[in-house]
This record gives sequence, structure tokens and C-alpha cells, in this order.
Amino acid sequence: MEAISSKYSFEPSRTTPLRRPIVTLATALFFFFLGSVDTTYATGSFAHGINIPDLVNQENLTGQTLIDGQALPTTPGQSSSPSPAPSSLISIDLNGVASVDAKSIALVSVMAKNVELAKTPNGARIVAANLLNYFNWNKSQMACLDKLWTSESHWNFQAHNYRSGARGIPQALPPTKMDIISTDWRHNPVTQIKWGLSYIQSRYGTPCKAYAKKRARGYY
Repeated sequence: MEAISSKYSFEPSRTTPLRRPIVTLATALFFFFLGSVDTTYATGSFAHGINIPDLVNQENLTGQTLIDGQALPTTPGQSSSPSPAPSSLISIDLNGVASVDAKSIALVSVMAKNVELAKTPNGARIVAANLLNYFNWNKSQMACLDKLWTSESHWNFQAHNYRSGARGIPQALPPTKMDIISTDWRHNPVTQIKWGLSYIQSRYGTPCKAYAKKRARGYY
């Protein structure tokens, strides 16, 4: 039995203790690789200037202006006494070096929403109705303005008279006149509305007087 036992006695395999050095070497190589990799990440200052035009806050939009006896759609949270938002340049630094308050950031979002709102005829009417207050016009002037710009463009900010070259909701001719408000008039209906109202005020005084000229002469 002893001979058999010694013949078949178990001797540890030489491959077994080699596994630990192999694993250790692999681990060392792995951490060496991690240490040699230059991880990519964002760094530095990223500041962007945002130009806030003289627009009204969405909360101040009034949808109660009557046009031919009907009220425009009402936007939730509207107020009857809007206050103008001053034009300013805000620098937003994502690293927190320069910062703005939440109200200013929300205002930027409101401006973008106003532009999108005015890209529909009814939305453009809402924006224009609210801006009447800034020209010291009463709500009765909105009925005249609606008839005037309906006859001109049906409140379509993409309206283009190919014969005359007039463009936009107020049908400015030449349309580059609207550059005085902003050069984004091709895509921004609020710019078109602001220019149109300013033009009416400077030339006729009120939308009703401008519409009277339109009816008498065919243009304004």
C-alpha cells in the first residue's frame, strides 16, 4: 500500500502557483494603462452673450383684446397691466464666474416662446395686442390693426408680395427697413410686429388712421 500510495501521492502542479503572478501582472498592466490615459473632459470658461430685446413677458400677455367683438385666446397666467422689459446684454458663464438670476434666464425663455407664438396668425395678434400698451393706444385700435394687417398679409410672417417686394406681417417695402429693429426680421415675427407698429405710430399716429388711409388709397 505504501508503494502504491507513494506512486500516486499528489504533488502540487507547477501551473497552480503561476496563476497568481499572471493575475498580478495583468492587474499591474491594467492600472498602468489607466494611469497613462489622458481623460477627456470639458474645461475652461464658456460665456455667451444673449441680447434681450424690448419684449413683453409671457405672463403679461393679454388675450382679452376684442377683435370684431371676439376675444383673442387667453394665455394662462396673463395680467392686464404689462410692464416693459428693459433691453440688456446678459453674460452667462457655465463655470459660474459670471451668473444671472433665475428671472433673467426665464425671460430669455419667454422671448423665444413669444417668437414661436407669433409664427401663427392668432399668436401674432396676441403679441401685437399686448404691444398696443407700449404705444399708448387703447384696445379699440386693435380692431383697426387686425383689419389692416389681415388685408396686407393675413398675419403671415412669411408673406411676400413678389410683385412689389414687400414682406412680412406689415408688408414693409423695402423689407430691409425692418433692420432698424433687428436684422432677424426674416425669421422673427415679433421684429416685424414691432417695426410695423413703430411705422404706424410715426406716420399715422394710430392703427385706425393707418387703416383709413389703406381704405382710401389702397396702401398705407
